[in-house]
Amino acid sequence: MEFGAIYHRASDNYCYPLNEEELIINLKTGYDIERVYLYYGDPYSSGIMGGAEKWNGIREEIYYKKRLKHHIWWTTTLRPRYKRCKYYFELHTKTECVYYFEDGFYTKEEIEKQEKSPSYFTFPWMNPIDINKTPDWVNETIWYQIFPERYCNGNPAINPKGVKQWKYEKTGVYDYYGGDISGIDSKLDYLHNLGITGIYFTPLFEADSNHKYNTKDYYKVDSHFGTNEELKQLVKHAHQKGIRVMFDGVFNHTGTDFFAWRDVMEKGEKSRYYNWYMLNQWPVDEETSTEDGRYYTFAFASHMPKLNTNCEEVIEYILNVVKYWIQQFDIDGLRLDVANEVSHYFLKRLRKMVKKEKPDFYLLGEIWGDSISWLRGDEFDSVMNYPLASGISDYWIYKNWKKEEFEHAINRCFTMYMQQTNDVLFNLLDSHDTNRLMDKVKEKDIFYQQLAVLYTMPGSPCIYYGTEIAMEGAHDPDCRRCMPWEEIEKGTYDEEIEQIKTLIKLRKSHAALRSRNFHFPNTIDDDRVVEYIKLDGQQSVKVIMNCGEHAVLIKEEGKVVYNRNLVGNQLKKNGIVIIELKEKV
Repeated sequence: MEFGAIYHRASDNYCYPLNEEELIINLKTGYDIERVYLYYGDPYSSGIMGGAEKWNGIREEIYYKKRLKHHIWWTTTLRPRYKRCKYYFELHTKTECVYYFEDGFYTKEEIEKQEKSPSYFTFPWMNPIDINKTPDWVNETIWYQIFPERYCNGNPAINPKGVKQWKYEKTGVYDYYGGDISGIDSKLDYLHNLGITGIYFTPLFEADSNHKYNTKDYYKVDSHFGTNEELKQLVKHAHQKGIRVMFDGVFNHTGTDFFAWRDVMEKGEKSRYYNWYMLNQWPVDEETSTEDGRYYTFAFASHMPKLNTNCEEVIEYILNVVKYWIQQFDIDGLRLDVANEVSHYFLKRLRKMVKKEKPDFYLLGEIWGDSISWLRGDEFDSVMNYPLASGISDYWIYKNWKKEEFEHAINRCFTMYMQQTNDVLFNLLDSHDTNRLMDKVKEKDIFYQQLAVLYTMPGSPCIYYGTEIAMEGAHDPDCRRCMPWEEIEKGTYDEEIEQIKTLIKLRKSHAALRSRNFHFPNTIDDDRVVEYIKLDGQQSVKVIMNCGEHAVLIKEEGKVVYNRNLVGNQLKKNGIVIIELKEKV
């Protein structure tokens, strides 16, 4: 038995309450394990723990599992009558049977020794206040990310000096084109018609850059974007069209023109704001890279000094800023930039405040890797699901990978966290921080294959502005080109826009596509043909993608609700078909 591949703990994504009634238990094993049984029951069913009682649990087989690259993920759902649960596992290979407890592995003879007091796994109590609760509306939301400076110029009168003519072209780091709030407001009908129900804005507040990630004033909309009142009206107009709004909170660092940093630069160690930052020596040079460690910054960018989110004054200041945005702008969510570098202590305080102000407020963290430390229910609701973006992308990068590699990558992404977190993960394929999807894949058919995956995964899908027209763009800053509104209005991109509309409508109309439940049947005998089935209580939908070189025969009976390169019952190279199955699988 591969003991080193077996893992469980009675916490985090391995054992947790889904709600006040259901307890999820997951176990990770190697592929040598063929059957798993769970013994479970109330810790006190045989008496007080620590006495001479002999505890016996209910024995049930665990049937549901997902395949990872080197592991199997076994999962079951219990309904503990008294809100607590004691348990252990029975594991079978072809030739062995062992019992898995918190303190290790035992044979049947070993656990039956009268002198042995087993260390059972225990979930002590399903306290309602401790259960990870995520906003229901997020799973229903179709997000659209807007980089305001490049979306639409609606008021040339407030253009910055040296603004360039609005044009769909490669852009430079310091270029300005005049995108503003008025321009975004004028395109809300366009977004509504596209099917968008949530907008994520990159920063809107005052800063001396086109990206606005070096904040000068957290309370003031940048004058080149418009006014605070115009932003309030934009949020109001979006809400009237059924569109939620999420702002970007840049609290890991400020700009060097932020009032507290300027005070520190003027007064040094006598400044009342000295502890707001992480300065290691004085005086400091603001001009060059901070690789020497004289003060901490975002990366080594001297113009973005790092805020000390361990400092009580800083925490109170930021909480008041966010409260202002919620109360005055009525925003629905907040994405935190560089979220893994601010303190957990601050994030716990932030969550308590925003959930008090607006119980269904959505807190999203920019964290690019495994984020379980931030997703236990007392900090973020969700993170930007870059692992999913990589998992999807990698399958087309490595042409020699078999379809099982795709399955493993997807399963990994949705076994990392609790199911209620999976429901609201912020799924994306590109953003202002990456090269655009078309730059990654090069081919239109692959472009739509990957978008179809995005819109059929658990969680909450987001496209970056311009994806609906297959906008091109390499890495930052080229991924931040201007939207070509003249060409859009002329109908140049009607075909591309219609494709996105179809995928969005499909997700909205099929609950199974929003569901967390899926599996990979792998019925087609071709290593590069991916199949997965999404299902809920009433419906099953099958997605088939041909990533190989040869056409394949599609035999499923049902209604074809989306396809590209399906000719008769032949799915051609780089083709995709989504089928609403006749019977629930």
